[in-house]
Parts: sequence; C-alpha cells; structure tokens
Amino acid sequence: MDPLIVLFGLGVGILIGMTGIGGGSLMTPLLILVFGTKPVVAIGTDLAYGAVTKTLGAWRHLRKGNVDLGTALWLGVGSCPGAIVGVLAIEWIEKRYGDSFEDTLLISLACALFIVGGAVLFRALFVTRLADRETESFAFTAKTKILAAGIGFVLGVLIGLTSVGSGALIGFALILVFRLVPQRVVGTDVFHASVLLWVAALTHLAFGNIDYGLMLNILVGSLPGVWIGTGLMAHVPTIGLRITLGVVLFASAFGMLTKAGANIGLGVIVGVPVAIAIGSWLIYRSRTTRTPQIQT
Repeated sequence: MDPLIVLFGLGVGILIGMTGIGGGSLMTPLLILVFGTKPVVAIGTDLAYGAVTKTLGAWRHLRKGNVDLGTALWLGVGSCPGAIVGVLAIEWIEKRYGDSFEDTLLISLACALFIVGGAVLFRALFVTRLADRETESFAFTAKTKILAAGIGFVLGVLIGLTSVGSGALIGFALILVFRLVPQRVVGTDVFHASVLLWVAALTHLAFGNIDYGLMLNILVGSLPGVWIGTGLMAHVPTIGLRITLGVVLFASAFGMLTKAGANIGLGVIVGVPVAIAIGSWLIYRSRTTRTPQIQT
C-alpha cells in the first residue's frame, strides 16, 4: 500500500461524491505527473478505479432518488459506443506511432483538461439556478433522444481517449441541455458515468492497460471517500470546490504540456492559474453582491 496514493484516492472520492466531478480530471494527471505512470496505463487504471468508485456513488444516489433514469439511458446509448471508439482509437494510434505517441497523448490530455477546467469554472460562475427552468425529470421527444445520444457519443469518445470529463462535461450538459435540478444533476451524472466507465474500463482491460496494484491503492481511499462525499452533498456548498478544481485543472494541463516537452516557463505554469483564481473570485464576489447566489 502507498499511503500517498490512498490519500489522493480519499480526496478525489469525496469530491466525486459531493459534486460528481474530479475523478479522471484529477487522478489521471496525478498518476502521470506525480507517480510517473505511463499515460495509457494511467488512463486505463483511472477508468477502472472510477468505474468501481462511481458504482458505489450511483447506488447511493439511486437510493436517494437523485437519478433521472431516462436521461441516463439516452446519454448512455451514445456514450458507451463512443467510449469503445475512443479506446480503440488510442490503441490504433499507439500501435502505429509507438513511443512517439506518448507526447501526443499528453498534449491531448492537456487539451481535455483545459476544456473541462473551463467548463467547471463556467458552471460555477455563470450557470446559476433558475428554479422555473429546472425539472426533476426531462421529457424526451424523438429529436431530444437523438440529441442526447449525440452528446453522449462525443463525450464518450473523449472519455475513452483521455478518461477526463465523465463528471464535469456530462454534468454541464445535464444543466444546460436537460435542465435538471442540482441534486438530480449530480445523481444522474454519477449513475450514467458508472455505466460508461465500466464499458471504457473493460475495453482497456482487453488491451492490458490496467495496473491492478495501483487501482487497489486508489480504491482503498476512494470508496470511503465517495461514501462520505455523497452524504455531505446536501450540506456543503460546492461552488468554492468547483472554482478550486477548475484552477487545479488548468495547472495540471500546463504540467502535461511541460511533460510533453513544451517550453513553458514557471511564470506561466504558476501565474496563469493564480490569475484565473483571482479573476474567478472577483467575478463570484461581483455576482453575489448583485443577487443572492444559489448553488447548482
């Protein structure tokens, strides 16, 4: 057992339980940047541990009535095949380009982290709760079923390729497109992700991309963490966590680019996230002084 990995797993598990985000977005960069894990193995291992962790969270949210099964189903129609396509793509590219592929994968991970970090910050700062637009369950038509499957497919491919975004990006769609109430956003997100991650993880398993010892270390911390986080969800304001997570994701993205060989100075790696943190705090303060802030 590695106490540091267990501790990271606990922290990420709590974040997943409270907000539905943070799994692949944090753990994959940690495994690569801190523990030196090979990128493809880090992605496969992260997806496998995430599948187990989010299954526990999904069960708890389902029991609490926080899951819109219809929305999860139609997202899954697209996202599960998309995840398989993403994993197959990463395997094909690696076989074609060999070791030189790792830098490309790191750059892809960095781009995914920038996208997810931006989505997390936008959600925290600009997507406020509008009670008259939110619903407990989305009413689907033929067109919206196709839309949900299409959104799911695109995000599934991204997750299969990078393991990043199963919580943040899908949760973002649940707010903007399906307009679910906050607890249903988290519950539906975690439930859908639990299925999606199993599909992606089993596909990575077929190619031998999972480190079982590493996965066990993470699970020792993440399983109690997600249990704790799910219980805290209704009691802890999450906007501060989301802003912090968004800033950390930007810093991780710069770290990925540096590991890929990009010549990025320390001033950029540290200065840009600090500037984003200050800017986010000023935006949050200006919005809360104008109108009362209600969490999403």
